[in-house]
Amino acid sequence: MYTTYVICNPSGKIYIGQTVDLVTRLKRHNAELPTKKTSYTHKNAGPWKIVSEESFHTRTEAITREKQLKSFQGREYIKKLITNMRP
Repeated sequence: MYTTYVICNPSGKIYIGQTVDLVTRLKRHNAELPTKKTSYTHKNAGPWKIVSEESFHTRTEAITREKQLKSFQGREYIKKLITNMRP
């Protein structure tokens, strides 16, 4: 299974991606495992928290959903999702 995910850090930065192993990928975003020093999530300190995750049978489906979420309408959807999550 492949997962398309959205994570957010305390300063409100958002990252959208897809992976086959979300637990390991989140550890990389939070620098618990080695990662590139130039990556977006390394430059914008965490802790990164999962806002949304969706599972797909194929990588193609996961990438398609990732692209949808990165569109203007997708980002608006994510902003509303985050706003509704806050107390």
